Amino acid sequence: MEIFEVKDKLSIAHFRQVLSLIYKNDKNYIPHLNQDIDKVFDPKKNKLFEDGKAIRYILKSNDGQVIGRIAAFVNAKTAHTFAQPTGGIGFFECIDNQEAANLLFDSGKNWLLKQGMEAMDGPINFGDKNMFWGCLTHNFTDMNSYGMNYNPEYYQTLFESYGFGTYFEQFCYKRDIYLPAQPIFVRKYNLMMRNPEYKIANIRGRKLSEVGEEFRQVYNGAWGGHDGFKEMTHEAGQKLIQALKPALDPDIIIFVYFQGKPIAFYINIPELNEIFKFVNGEMNLFGKLKFLYHKWRHTPKTMVGIVFGVIREFQGQGVEGAMIKFAEDTIVHFDRYYETVITWIGDFNPKMLKVTDSLGGYRYRTLKTFRYLFDRNKPFERCPIIE
Repeated sequence: MEIFEVKDKLSIAHFRQVLSLIYKNDKNYIPHLNQDIDKVFDPKKNKLFEDGKAIRYILKSNDGQVIGRIAAFVNAKTAHTFAQPTGGIGFFECIDNQEAANLLFDSGKNWLLKQGMEAMDGPINFGDKNMFWGCLTHNFTDMNSYGMNYNPEYYQTLFESYGFGTYFEQFCYKRDIYLPAQPIFVRKYNLMMRNPEYKIANIRGRKLSEVGEEFRQVYNGAWGGHDGFKEMTHEAGQKLIQALKPALDPDIIIFVYFQGKPIAFYINIPELNEIFKFVNGEMNLFGKLKFLYHKWRHTPKTMVGIVFGVIREFQGQGVEGAMIKFAEDTIVHFDRYYETVITWIGDFNPKMLKVTDSLGGYRYRTLKTFRYLFDRNKPFERCPIIE
């Protein structure tokens, strides 16, 4: 077996090609869009390259077959926010062979060592946490949500046998859209609505530039101060909302305001994989026509809560339940969606886990983010809990 760096069009094709080997018999697998992954490694489209670096490798067997792949990267915005400089590895795919996996992990580790890193997290994204993050460890029968990682069961063993430890677990939730909000949340919603200082609304008729800025404000207020957190810039907020533009349904994006300032959001999009399962990972002209057709037909019957956040000083005051009650009173009315998926919440955020449990959601899928310390004598510590 031999490792090769991805440098040209042929090796990029090989980087993609390994998927057909790993998932050829998996009916539940829906491939990520090639264009989405290409953007991650395009310095013209991923601004993390301004200060950071990334590299990709493929692994070939002795007979020349591509049997694995991995990427390694240094995100300069977060690498030095931990107890030790920490890089990342991701986009890992491999046959069920520990020796092969070790060669891939070693390639990532050795490159990161040269960049001055002392640990690596994986599988993660060279970008935002809402995409390509974590190793699936529970529930291999449901369709994967758009942008969420999916992998064979044996991947967990490959990571742990190499020496990775669990840095944090990621829990995904589902909730029946027709499930009535609990009485306590109805009461808090009614109280909130009687207070003129509060307002809840979707984004129909709003300018996306305004929505992006309000998203940034709530995001920074909700997660500020957490381990590895880096404040979202105005530019990043605008980029994120523009990236969502093709999929946006303004009726299922909800904000809460207090005294005119945004304090919470519940960002949903249609489950795009209910469309992308028809395009087989390729948004060429034919794929785009299929996308537009199924979007027009309202094919997705699931909506995905890609992020649910409340500014820290308003957490636990019923704002979360009020958004669910507002969704019940408005989204259900359109009769387009049957259930909602809430993408992962880390075990480092017990407040949000408790809130999501209380809202009637149930954990249906678990992923893990692993960490590997290069100094094997250094004590391993899990991700700090958000207080």
